[in-house]
Amino acid sequence: MFDKKELEEIRQAKERWEETTLQKTLARAPERRDKFITTSSEEIDRLYTPLDIAEIDYDRDIGLPGEYPFTRGIHANMYRGRLWTMRMFAGFGKAEETNARFKYLLEHGETGLSTAFDLPTLYGLDTDDPRAAGEFGKCGVAVSSLADMELLFDGIPVDQVTTSMTINSPAAIIWAMYIAAAEKRGIPRAKLGGTLQNDILKEYMAQKEFIFPPEPSMRLVVDTMEFGTQELPLWNTISISGYHIREAGSTAVQELAFTLADGMEYVRWGLKRGLEIDEFAPRLSFFFNAHNDFFEEIAKYRAARRIWAKWMREDVGAQNPRSWLMRFHTQTAGVSLTAQQPMNNVARVALQALAAVLGGTQSLHTNSLDEAWALPSEQAATIALRTQQIIANESGVANTVDPLGGSYFLEALTNKMEQEANDYFEKIEKIGGVVPALEKGFFQREIAESAARYQTEIEKRDRIIVGVNDYLVQEDLKVPLLHVDEAGARHQRDRLNKIRRERDGARVEAALDAIREAAKSERQNLMPLFIDAVNEYATLGEIMDVLRKVWGEYREPVIV
Repeated sequence: MFDKKELEEIRQAKERWEETTLQKTLARAPERRDKFITTSSEEIDRLYTPLDIAEIDYDRDIGLPGEYPFTRGIHANMYRGRLWTMRMFAGFGKAEETNARFKYLLEHGETGLSTAFDLPTLYGLDTDDPRAAGEFGKCGVAVSSLADMELLFDGIPVDQVTTSMTINSPAAIIWAMYIAAAEKRGIPRAKLGGTLQNDILKEYMAQKEFIFPPEPSMRLVVDTMEFGTQELPLWNTISISGYHIREAGSTAVQELAFTLADGMEYVRWGLKRGLEIDEFAPRLSFFFNAHNDFFEEIAKYRAARRIWAKWMREDVGAQNPRSWLMRFHTQTAGVSLTAQQPMNNVARVALQALAAVLGGTQSLHTNSLDEAWALPSEQAATIALRTQQIIANESGVANTVDPLGGSYFLEALTNKMEQEANDYFEKIEKIGGVVPALEKGFFQREIAESAARYQTEIEKRDRIIVGVNDYLVQEDLKVPLLHVDEAGARHQRDRLNKIRRERDGARVEAALDAIREAAKSERQNLMPLFIDAVNEYATLGEIMDVLRKVWGEYREPVIV
């Protein structure tokens, strides 16, 4: 992209600058530290010039927005045409309470729903299961049956508003409830749009909400891919999620590499099932973290698009350009929020959200300032949503496409992240692939080491966290907190008991028996049977217990 003669002139000019202008400045004002690093502990050079991107070929590596390799974005005009979806994560207590929060957010300008489920639901347990004691509604909404799902989306036009559901091991069953609830309202499944997280591989790596062993878990994921391809053309059947990998302590490069490795593995399993790549690949989506290091995050998103496009076109042979696109949702970094001086979190979230937008996200959730303390209050959730609206309407960053493209620093960082991700792909391949690497603890060990290094840097004050290890104040905190009371849990248990009394027990047992027999086979798609069962008001826990008995529960090996 640069003339060799011009590059040599730049090299000489830089050497002169370092020996003269820079040395004079350093003699007068030494730099604040010996080494400057990113959030991921990557060292950053003092100055970037065309010399750092001399090997870049513009058409091959950067290109134009909306064109392969999509480094500059998947749409030609990006936010000049349509803003990203503002999708606030919400869920707590009873279905009725979360339904009210959904409606509140939609009234205040949210353009997509994102559902958080409580811990029992995430583990496939009913609210009245003894193993669920004390966890009702605390980290999300409780959904134990189709009745809860009907209440959760009552009065919400699910054929007009897209819904994201953050759930993994029981994802297929929760999705079946969503489909059944919509159809009971007369809304055809083909008109439903949204995203199912459904990324079980990252559960073994980071979040640890797995239930079954990897093989049957992957079968469930492929069942949803196949069913969605055939029945729900507007639905993203997997949101391949680096977010939780990053929250567990990974670096940006590890988040990038491990997430894409998971995506590649889902594609391989889909092809093994006999699905056509260009039929299911366009409905795969991704989910990334937006952490504190502004440029590192933007480079991560740009590298991710380029790596995915190259792999899908050149390695897998996808022909449909939509199969090459990496569409992704972003959430600001929950792990970066501090309990100390929580108002500082407003600034953190704003910077993280800005990085996501400049990186070309299709959908964005901004965390609330009080999330280090409790579930977000209405006021905090509104501030978080307004942060996105201010970025969209007042900052000017949505007025042009990829405004930082061509930056010497950003392009060099993008290239470096792509290369380091490729190095990880080679390591994973040498181990035997994603599942063997999981079973050997490769990903878990890498993440743990990165998390430990980051914490050590904070404790040694090599890394400053405002309000935590510097700029401390004595504060009398008065953060309005949202509480989940026991009355809601009693109400939920009563509803479950009523459902069990009034449903047709024989039809429920027949539906569960059908699931049991199909789970023993290796090929039958379970999604139609799940829909049949939830329509009979079989509960989440009942269906999951059938699968537990057939497939067993996974116990993670000890990793040393």
